[in-house]
Amino acid sequence: MAKKIIFSGLSGGLVLIILTFVINGLFGFRAGIDMKQIPNERLVYETLKDNILEPGRYICNPEGSPSAGFPRGEPVFSVMYGGVGHEAAGKNMIVGLVIFFLAPIIASWMLSTASERIISSYPRKVLFFAGIGLLFAVFGDLSNFGIGSYPLRDAFILAAHSIFIWTLAGLAAAWQIKPEKAEVKDVE
Repeated sequence: MAKKIIFSGLSGGLVLIILTFVINGLFGFRAGIDMKQIPNERLVYETLKDNILEPGRYICNPEGSPSAGFPRGEPVFSVMYGGVGHEAAGKNMIVGLVIFFLAPIIASWMLSTASERIISSYPRKVLFFAGIGLLFAVFGDLSNFGIGSYPLRDAFILAAHSIFIWTLAGLAAAWQIKPEKAEVKDVE
């Protein structure tokens, strides 16, 4: 069963990689959400470089007053700094590839431990993977909505993306996990 789990996970991971390449690489999905251009980028960059020295996530609020708090309708900005530059892209890509394969292998193992009712039905196995995508969507993508994070529309689009790619990964991975055949013992 271990070979089936690994092969199933690798199949799901391959689907995730191909979909990510097509959706993000060819169509620019994540770039359209995460890499919008800033007017006066050089000025903003130099200001951030001079003021943000430690890696982390920062919030930039409008100036408030002790009596009135923060002014209504004024924007709040978040800035993330991972502590690395473009030279780290190759290392980050390797970590990303490991995650793209490790996550579906774990999902395949979880599926293999499910009840026979689930693993005896291909649609239920795919739904199992879609459920994992739903968990990523709710606890990852939708929880990133709010002050200093994604706008609600972008959070919903990212959530739909997670469910979609995990469902398609399930289409590839689910066909390989089947119920264990019961051993027949000879009775003398």
